[in-house]
Amino acid sequence: MAALIGGVKMGRGSLLRATTVLLETERSVRALRRKPVAVIHPDGKRETLIKSNLTADETKQKQERGRPPKRNALETGRTAGTSTDDERTLPVRTPGVKDQSGHLKFEKALPGDTRLAKVASVARSRSFREQQGRVLLEGRRLICDALRAGAAPQMLFFSRVEKLRELPLHELRHATLIKVKFEDIKMWSDLVSPQGVIAIFSKPDASCLTFPRALRQQSVPLSLICDNVQDAGTLGTLLRCAAAAGCDRALLTKGCVDAWEPKVLRAAMGAHFHLPILADLDWDDVVGHLPELLTIHVVDNSTMAIRCMVTGVVQKVGEAALVCGGTSNEEHVESTSEDEELPLRLEPQAYHENWAQSSTALVVAGDTHGPSWEALRLVGETGGRKLFIPTDPGVDCLNAAMAASILLFEGRRQLLSAQKAPRRGPSEVR
Repeated sequence: MAALIGGVKMGRGSLLRATTVLLETERSVRALRRKPVAVIHPDGKRETLIKSNLTADETKQKQERGRPPKRNALETGRTAGTSTDDERTLPVRTPGVKDQSGHLKFEKALPGDTRLAKVASVARSRSFREQQGRVLLEGRRLICDALRAGAAPQMLFFSRVEKLRELPLHELRHATLIKVKFEDIKMWSDLVSPQGVIAIFSKPDASCLTFPRALRQQSVPLSLICDNVQDAGTLGTLLRCAAAAGCDRALLTKGCVDAWEPKVLRAAMGAHFHLPILADLDWDDVVGHLPELLTIHVVDNSTMAIRCMVTGVVQKVGEAALVCGGTSNEEHVESTSEDEELPLRLEPQAYHENWAQSSTALVVAGDTHGPSWEALRLVGETGGRKLFIPTDPGVDCLNAAMAASILLFEGRRQLLSAQKAPRRGPSEVR
């Protein structure tokens, strides 16, 4: 069979060869269109080249699949191959901050870094806090209150840079900033929902702190004395109530739980940086930290005391008479030597009657033991009284924190009324 192509008569074999040449030429042209710079190999490899020939976009995507994922500058350093001196810089965006470099350096905690574990575990020990002079603060609000009061930060652990920017960065220039995983903070945190920020501070001294001026201007001449309060939550609540009521100081006797215990700090809600707190005091030291002309009262919220005060029953011990105050007073009396002088009679008084007309202090004892003998003697020497809160029959007495909060705010009300009363006159009437 013959065919006529271009006016030339061709046989069957010649026609097949011509058709093959045309197909190969067309295929090569298409390959050049897809990839202009292509090397045509011998016939044995031509098919492989044509099948594997990809467009520019497909080639780029294939190359990117084989590359490791990109990491930004803040995430670099999580792998074990990073340097131990890996540091990052954070721009300081706080208004009014003057810094030549304009950046704040922080470190990346590498796998196996145990600094957070060490400080978080030992900072819960009272002996460590006293020997090393360091305390642990957790949460943005507590750390901010400490920085504003002038406390000195040593180390700060944070999980995200956004958490660090929420703090006053200009106060953290001399502290070591370490970025750790949130799982590590959650492991060592005492909170149910950790905020991702834990700081180690030098143990603050009340004489070196700067308390908010606005709060100091609203304070009243009222002091809180905590007598052998051993429950951390109760002590923290007492300190919070004292700060809220505008007390000018809080004094903690020996036997009280440490004021820098983590549970006390959480219950106090920043009260440590709103009023001076003096801890671990003897009763002689307590008197030295109080004004000279001062009346000290004691909170007596035991069920036996309230029943005796309401009925007017008085228990006499020797020549002195003490109002019934539960088993605590009897134990103190039995343990007192015969030569020790007993306090004067402590008159009972309801909390709403006038008892805070000038500089006053309020003694609050723990729920377990009640007021100590030293506290009762000091109250008697200053002419103070036992204050009680009447309750309905059959209802148990209030705990120490609840009773103290009622009395502190009542004392504030009476002191403010006493301060305004002498100033009232015809010229001040509006």
